[in-house]
Amino acid sequence: MDHYDVIIIGTGAGGGTLAHRLAPSGKRILLLERGDYVPREKENWDTKAVVLEGRYGAKEEWRDKDGKKFHPHTNYYVGGNTKFYGAALFRLRERDFGELRHHGGISPAWPISYADLEPYYSEAERLYQVHGERGCDPTEPPAAAAYAYPPVSHEPRIQQLADDLRRVGLRPFHVPLGVMLDERNPRTSRCIRCNTCDGHPCLIYAKSDAQVVCVDPALAYPNVTLLTNAYVARLDTGPSGRAVTSVQVRRDGATETYSANIVVVSCGAINSAALLLRSANDGHPQGLANGSGVVGRHYMSHINSVYLALSKCANPTRFQKTLAVNDFYFGSKEWPYPMGHISFVGKTDGHVLAAGAPALVPGMTLELMAQHSLDFWLTSEDLPHPDNRVTMDRDGTIRLSYTPNNHEGHERLVAKLKEVLDPIGCEKHLIPFFSRQIFLGQGIPLAGVAHQNGTIRFGNDPETSALDRNCKAHELDNLYVVDGSFFPSSGAVNPALTIMANALRVGNHILERLQ
Repeated sequence: MDHYDVIIIGTGAGGGTLAHRLAPSGKRILLLERGDYVPREKENWDTKAVVLEGRYGAKEEWRDKDGKKFHPHTNYYVGGNTKFYGAALFRLRERDFGELRHHGGISPAWPISYADLEPYYSEAERLYQVHGERGCDPTEPPAAAAYAYPPVSHEPRIQQLADDLRRVGLRPFHVPLGVMLDERNPRTSRCIRCNTCDGHPCLIYAKSDAQVVCVDPALAYPNVTLLTNAYVARLDTGPSGRAVTSVQVRRDGATETYSANIVVVSCGAINSAALLLRSANDGHPQGLANGSGVVGRHYMSHINSVYLALSKCANPTRFQKTLAVNDFYFGSKEWPYPMGHISFVGKTDGHVLAAGAPALVPGMTLELMAQHSLDFWLTSEDLPHPDNRVTMDRDGTIRLSYTPNNHEGHERLVAKLKEVLDPIGCEKHLIPFFSRQIFLGQGIPLAGVAHQNGTIRFGNDPETSALDRNCKAHELDNLYVVDGSFFPSSGAVNPALTIMANALRVGNHILERLQ
């Protein structure tokens, strides 16, 4: 059995970033990735192949709470889901770390404060080459350092939209983006500002994903090894039950066994919970790290909706995801509860619209709608509930049980967007596209697991959490979790940067242990 100092299971925002932090230590590190590298091919930029045909999507099936099968919208590759994300890298707000009252209930406090994570946010922003601008987001938390890279500029229609939003009293700002763009030197810029960034892999490696930014540089160190197509079936513990003693891997039709002083799980909140649950043994009958019974519970994925606004003038924007609005993040004068975040998805085309099948406006084809659409992404916080959970069926299939909650804030956020449609030069109605409310019961919202978090929460009390404040399992001395599983609450912005920053924080802790 090959032995390592550290085994990291998963190479996405958590595992990939952790590998980058640990690589210079000289310690023997093994990365296990169930997928392979995304093939570099023309289809990387083909919306029909990516969106309609699901060329790079996971092929497995999961079940919902009623036992109905569905295909999860997730990706198993080196770099994890960061290969396909829109590279919007937001910090959680400072108030998100404390107890926060919503209309639908309480968002619980974290065992660490924003100040504890702030230095690592700054470090993650530098590592992932985040382009942004301080002082424009009205809910922006304090930062010790400026962004190292300037914000990505708005194209003309989006700049016009920003001006119109300011005119009606809102405070739009530039989305912090992890792209390798040099607008001052476009000829030599790695990023070409294409229209297939959000939801697509980058053919020219110009998106700051975990493979490009972290895993590949880590592999330049001779002490770091990556095994691809390596599915971790279970973790075994020794007689004491206090440590993971072996990692069982299925690769190329055979079972391989590895061990390490420290084992780190970072498979995504759903698959990490599944791994701990299917690793149950006599000493851990409910699954590893699950004496509290919380593993798999409190699953969150945000209340997300995509709405199309039809611009009265054409919207020829290629790279649309540069503008955001947080004026209603914590509420409004009329509504004292949080509503959420407004930004954009990548620019739609006829193929994307066909996938969502929105209702046609009379006299408009899908392609004409795409030419005039402003494609808004709205995110609100869903609250942790113990019955929103990951379990394992007897045949080994993942079951994801989820009932959305905290609706009212999201509905009010949609209403706020509708209020400004006419002043921003749009028709006076929104077309629902992928909406958690509209499509509930048809599998689309459940399958959309890009923002998954919360299933192996950290906390100070072993009775109500699975991990301690350093993301080590309370019940095992050498098991850590560094993906979005550790979140006790989700806020209302993309979780990727928080996962990356926390991986750097936990990485420092692990380095101290390895000395």
